[in-house]
Amino acid sequence: MTDILVITGLSGAGRSNAADDLEDIGWFVVDNLPVTLIDKIVELGTGSGAAVGSGFQQLALVVGPTADQGAVVNEIHRLRDTDNRVRVLFLDASTPELVKRYGSTRRKHPLDDGSAGITEAIERERLLLEPVKAEADLIIDTSALTVHQLKSRIADAFNTATHDAAMQTAITSFGFKHGIPLDVDLVMDVRFLPNPHWIEDLRPLTGLDEPVRRYVMEQPATGDFLRRFEHLLEMLVPAYASEGKSYLSIAIGCTGGQHRSVAISEELAGWLRRRGYQPRVTHRDLP
Repeated sequence: MTDILVITGLSGAGRSNAADDLEDIGWFVVDNLPVTLIDKIVELGTGSGAAVGSGFQQLALVVGPTADQGAVVNEIHRLRDTDNRVRVLFLDASTPELVKRYGSTRRKHPLDDGSAGITEAIERERLLLEPVKAEADLIIDTSALTVHQLKSRIADAFNTATHDAAMQTAITSFGFKHGIPLDVDLVMDVRFLPNPHWIEDLRPLTGLDEPVRRYVMEQPATGDFLRRFEHLLEMLVPAYASEGKSYLSIAIGCTGGQHRSVAISEELAGWLRRRGYQPRVTHRDLP
């Protein structure tokens, strides 16, 4: 069985960087692959047909946005009907960030025909990619990621030396005033809890500090919320896994992403660890 990863996403969101990062951890990568060649490359790469015995264990196929996206979706469905493990990675980014990246590199957007601006080209591409984005097992929003942080995310998700085929989990704390993360499955709002920001001694601390954690956990509503949410996860996590979902990402938000969301995220991560999962925990808006 071959581990096949289809990489797609918005132009400028980091497909080429992701391909390089996968090569660094041992994947065989085919970049800018025409849809018509996917079948042949997979046949050669998996060691089927005339190439039996010469395949790769890990094969990544990078598909550009100018390809026929309906055909890409059909190929994904066909690949998933085989005995191989097939996943789809979608690289996303906000339009303002993509405009800034194109401005700094002075490259032309592949859908910019000169009749409209770069923003319209990006939005047209975003709409074009909606069908294949809906097939994604993992979406990574690179808007605020450095190339080094993206490399870490790729290694964390696709390095088989550290992960087996079990569903991977991730928890992200964030502040609503900085925007909701684009690349998560479940979002919970904990702004109903009293805000430690208004307590002078706690304001400069974060949810990683014991005084803040204790303050958040001692609120009457906290225990009830955690019991109810954990009960929901007891049903959802195995159900997602049984449906073949490879990744489950949970986002916990408060106002600024400094206190309540951080403390609750750490508590939920501990709950998942006690049940045999190894969640990746990210506190997006901590300084």
